[in-house]
Amino acid sequence: MIASSFSQTIFLILQIISIAGAAFAIFHALRQRQDAFPAAGKLTKPAWLGILAVGLLLMLIGPMVIMFWIIGIVAIAVYLVDVRPKIDSIQRGPRW
Repeated sequence: MIASSFSQTIFLILQIISIAGAAFAIFHALRQRQDAFPAAGKLTKPAWLGILAVGLLLMLIGPMVIMFWIIGIVAIAVYLVDVRPKIDSIQRGPRW
């Protein structure tokens, strides 16, 4: 019984963190310039906003079907790990 409630608590914490990460990714993408995405060699801004919105929606549906949650996390992680650093480097310039 205790192990079950512990694993449910861990899963709930992971859900909250992933949904917060998705909200951050969408907010970040909204604030960026339209031409920064193609300049970084990535998809367009509307395409990434669509991917992030669908990812967030899948994560909200995710607790019912775990595969949806995983797909949503992968979409958000790709943006945060690959696209976001390149967009930031284009807009801020190289860091020393």
